[in-house]
Amino acid sequence: MAGAETPARKNAGLARRFAATAYEALLLAAVLLLAGFALLPFLSHTPAGGAAQLHALSPSGRAISGTVYFSVCAAYCIGLWSGGRRTLPMKTWRIVLRTADGAPVGLRAATLRYLAWWIGPLLAIGVYLALRASGYGRWALLLLAFNYLWGSVDPERQWLQDRIAGTRLLNDARPLREEAIRN
Repeated sequence: MAGAETPARKNAGLARRFAATAYEALLLAAVLLLAGFALLPFLSHTPAGGAAQLHALSPSGRAISGTVYFSVCAAYCIGLWSGGRRTLPMKTWRIVLRTADGAPVGLRAATLRYLAWWIGPLLAIGVYLALRASGYGRWALLLLAFNYLWGSVDPERQWLQDRIAGTRLLNDARPLREEAIRN
């Protein structure tokens, strides 16, 4: 369809974005589970002549595994958000990630979006640490959804990470047949 005008795209609805996010969480959990299994031989203790034993990780083991998980998530998200690529849930729910002017997201914006994606979880960790001594640490779980709840108060219904990175989740306006041929 060379020379054909690109159809206008509307912001993807909240329900569609939440469905894609839930699907994305399942896929990312599977990827992190595989990363955890790959780390296991390096972080588990094996006594001389014995089988490997699972135990609580040392502080250095927790730091290593946390760094690996953060890096694996970064590679997955940044790699699949930049350059016009899409994750499987984005394809399934027919969503594209674009800049505010409609261009494909570059590496810088995808990285900024990924880092902004961590605002809610970091807030939750901070509040948990502040409240756990008083017995109210469990309330920090609500902050995990901070970035997504932002969409209910944002005038354009954008999530916090999209607002910060200058990106938008839009409906994929291409006809289904054109997409099937292209892929």
